[in-house]
Amino acid sequence: MKTLLVLLGPTGVGKTDLSIAVARALDTAIISCDSRQIYKEMSIGTAVPSPEQLAAVKHYFIQTISVQEYYNSWQFEVQALEKIRMLFQEKEVVVMTGGSMLYIDAVCKGIDDIPTISPELRAELMGIYEREGLEAIRQMLKELDPVFYGQVDLQNGKRVLHAVEVCRMAGVPYSSLRRNTPKDRGFRIVRIGLNRDREELYERIDRRVDQMLAAGLEEEARRLWPWRHLNALNTVGYKELFDYFEGKTDFDEAVRLIKRNSRRYARKQLSWFRRDSDIRWFHPDDYESIGKAIGLSLEGPFSR
Repeated sequence: MKTLLVLLGPTGVGKTDLSIAVARALDTAIISCDSRQIYKEMSIGTAVPSPEQLAAVKHYFIQTISVQEYYNSWQFEVQALEKIRMLFQEKEVVVMTGGSMLYIDAVCKGIDDIPTISPELRAELMGIYEREGLEAIRQMLKELDPVFYGQVDLQNGKRVLHAVEVCRMAGVPYSSLRRNTPKDRGFRIVRIGLNRDREELYERIDRRVDQMLAAGLEEEARRLWPWRHLNALNTVGYKELFDYFEGKTDFDEAVRLIKRNSRRYARKQLSWFRRDSDIRWFHPDDYESIGKAIGLSLEGPFSR
């Protein structure tokens, strides 16, 4: 049976090397489900795979659109499924990897049947957001859909704004449109979760932030400064540097906050994933156990 093998886990855990090893063993391609690596201009701060890694296995949805383009999990669901089904014409298994919770759920479970948001409405609400801030959008959601207001992460501007868009466009609360039953995909989905001891994971995250800074993250963020208001750049690693550029913090504090917020995001990812009882968890370096679980003989980490 055609199988989508999903390798998921928190930021910095080591998904890239393992996914390449698995894809090479299967002679297949990788679907990236990272909501930030999809942007062309965000290389360093999103830990895009190296040129050598990208050359080792064919990747899709890596640096394909501009930060100036609107993109969301609903679009990813449609486009990723189309690509997966195309690959299934030649492959028995396709690998999907990443840590973007909504993107993974979009492909594995399906997104709700949400109306298309008109450009006029999107522009209107974005104008309110830019002039009056997130709190104004939160209050709109509280009035339009108090149920979802009580469920959503109110610090996540993207999700709050989208919920208000849907309420306004559909004329009904967003919560009334949300799907509770996963869609039938017509292929098997196997989910492998990757995790490390908390101290080990946090050390890797801190070290990766230092590596990003050494590779030119500050310069990359300065190039993206003109588009700092876009949702794509409401991202750990960039938003802290933007505050530094604006004089709200000094450089050392910005670095501390990047590391802290990256660790917080990792905890959020793990909390989300642990709600799914179908995920089987492994240490990402345990190639032998992972290989047995998916019926493969895996070689060690990809050497850059």
